[in-house]
Amino acid sequence: MVSLKNEFLENIHNQFGSFQKLENSQSLYSVNQDAFRIYIRYSKIHKGCRCFFGLREKDLRELEGRLSFICLLWDGQEKPLILPFSDFEDVFNNVDPAEDGQYKVQIFMQEYGTELYIARAGRFNVDSYFGFEELLKQIEPTISKVNTEFNHSQVQTLLGEIGSLKGFHIWIPTDDREKLDWSIVQRQFEVSLSLPNVSKGAERYLSKIDVIWIERGSNKFKALYEVEHSTPVYSGLLRFNDVYLLSIPVERFAIVSNEERRSVFTRQINRPTFRRSGLFEICTFFNYINVYNWYQKIIKNISK
Repeated sequence: MVSLKNEFLENIHNQFGSFQKLENSQSLYSVNQDAFRIYIRYSKIHKGCRCFFGLREKDLRELEGRLSFICLLWDGQEKPLILPFSDFEDVFNNVDPAEDGQYKVQIFMQEYGTELYIARAGRFNVDSYFGFEELLKQIEPTISKVNTEFNHSQVQTLLGEIGSLKGFHIWIPTDDREKLDWSIVQRQFEVSLSLPNVSKGAERYLSKIDVIWIERGSNKFKALYEVEHSTPVYSGLLRFNDVYLLSIPVERFAIVSNEERRSVFTRQINRPTFRRSGLFEICTFFNYINVYNWYQKIIKNISK
């Protein structure tokens, strides 16, 4: 752990300037005369490709009101996971830490992506946060920022293309197919004409899901995505809940919306109905920039 942390801090020093440890913490650092702060946590990789972290409430308080990042490290990482604290501050403020004063956090490394699980809050996709790019974007105002004003159909197109590039069949509702925006992806993926064999009751719900990834060969449902652009987050969760209660095997349920709705997702997914059903444990939140950056990273890796 020490060598991994030291290597990370060396990269910070080389790219952003000198740093110093803050008082009363072994994990908090101020960089370049407090231009920004970083909170470094480490975990081994446990069974099921999971990492476990404890984030002290008192340490997170030192990040408030400043440009700050939570840096999660584990063995074998190609790039560090660097989370802008501002993206998750409302989430932490809406839940209580455990009795020991720590927020219990897990990282799930899945075939279809990387998820951050915050106990009592929910799951959040973090694929777009690997590497130092996010630090550079926020620290250097001269770096152009991606236009995040995507519409519903554009997000469907991006999610469909990501799934297609990963080797899945893609389902898009029939009424939405002509609205897909092929100008924002490098190619036009093939859309499945039918869903795998399920009961008519299940098909009624599944056919309305915005994007579905289906495993080739086995016809398993790998991931369901609901894009809540102007519709309430709650409506997407209810549709997922209906599918989940029908005992249809699905590996991922994900609500996709703009960043402002992350805290709304946290409140809604914590409703008693979703806790009792179990949807709370497996439903993830993506914001639009997560999706866009995820697509860009896949394209970049393919072109190498």
